[in-house]
Amino acid sequence: MTRIPFTKMHGCGNDYIYVNVAQHPVDTPSRAAVRWSDRHKGIGSDGLVLIDRSPVPEADFSMRIFNADGSEAMMCGNASRCIGKYLYERALSTKTSIRLLTLSGIKTLQLHVTDGTVASVTVDMGEPVLEDERLFVARQDMSKGLFVSMGNPHYVIFTDNTDQVAETGRILEHHPAFPQRCNIEFAQALVGGGIRTRVWERGSGVTQACGTGACATAVAACLTGRAGRESDIVMDGGTLHIEWRESDNHVYMTGPATFVFDGTIETE
Repeated sequence: MTRIPFTKMHGCGNDYIYVNVAQHPVDTPSRAAVRWSDRHKGIGSDGLVLIDRSPVPEADFSMRIFNADGSEAMMCGNASRCIGKYLYERALSTKTSIRLLTLSGIKTLQLHVTDGTVASVTVDMGEPVLEDERLFVARQDMSKGLFVSMGNPHYVIFTDNTDQVAETGRILEHHPAFPQRCNIEFAQALVGGGIRTRVWERGSGVTQACGTGACATAVAACLTGRAGRESDIVMDGGTLHIEWRESDNHVYMTGPATFVFDGTIETE
């Protein structure tokens, strides 16, 4: 048996287990994600995040993320903010602008530091993609929502019933329109501003928040006239501020990151 040190963190309630694999390798991360994410028999989380040195000079660090079902995700906005806080406050980096390599490309994390503490992080999430036949095949029965890729696929449905997230999200994740499955958002414009959003995450189910999902929702809200270029996305675990910047067409996500606890766990 090998004992692996880990850190539990969350971004707006979207909680993951973080391991610095540069120091403590995880041999079978997919299996570990399933076992460790179990909320009754494990640590409990939405998945497992591996932090490592970057294999390419264009980035400072790299991340891999495995959902609670063991599938590997391409990107997670909430996890990337947590990584920024982890790297800075654990003295692994002195930079306040960190380039993070993900399966969706290199993302830039801008850390907002006050008295040595990372209060929030802004992530350049890149440009949204509205058409990608690898991720979405348009069908007549899928006309109620809007497909937006933020490096991973999202399908945003505006509805007065966001509580259908568990029942309908489970079905739509595996809809034939999505060759690689999909994250599903149920959103509603709020009186006085903001967009209430609930998320079914591909491979994890209902989560407290989803960073890429918040970005996709903000883009969809702008395109449908429900919001402007900036909006607050109100999720179960907290609120994220999203700006779809006209100057470069990139989406910028700002929000908090929080340490929960440190521990060790035995590998199988």
